[in-house]
Amino acid sequence: MTNNYPPVGFHFSVEFTGMDGETADSQFQSVSGLSVSIDTEEIAEGGENRFKYKLPVRTKHANLVLKRGLRVNSKLIDWCMDSFENFEFELRDLTIKLLNEEHEPLMTWNVVHAFPIKWEVDEFNAQESKLVVETIELAYQYCKTLS
Repeated sequence: MTNNYPPVGFHFSVEFTGMDGETADSQFQSVSGLSVSIDTEEIAEGGENRFKYKLPVRTKHANLVLKRGLRVNSKLIDWCMDSFENFEFELRDLTIKLLNEEHEPLMTWNVVHAFPIKWEVDEFNAQESKLVVETIELAYQYCKTLS
């Protein structure tokens, strides 16, 4: 029997191709940026002054933003730093799965040809007792919904 209620957004997994077995590199606090929009072009018709035609041109995807507690000795961060420090970009696919209570995927998104464009660590503050969070921002070509 299927559940008709909307799923919860706190039970998910992220898997990078080429980083199998690295459980620490698949655990994130949040994922944002699964978004697609269509750019349009306006065309004015001669003699028609009431409106302009809007025509679809191409799809555009937002950057993917991943947040997690700071990891030491991370293959994911090594991949990011290789891009930033050596300007060597290795495109990777990743899979994001929204899971149900039995840890089975409800929906799956395949992010194609991602590469890092930003890495950031939250501020250090001696007056607060909180975890250090790192943010990884990825650009990618496109995203497919698999289920």
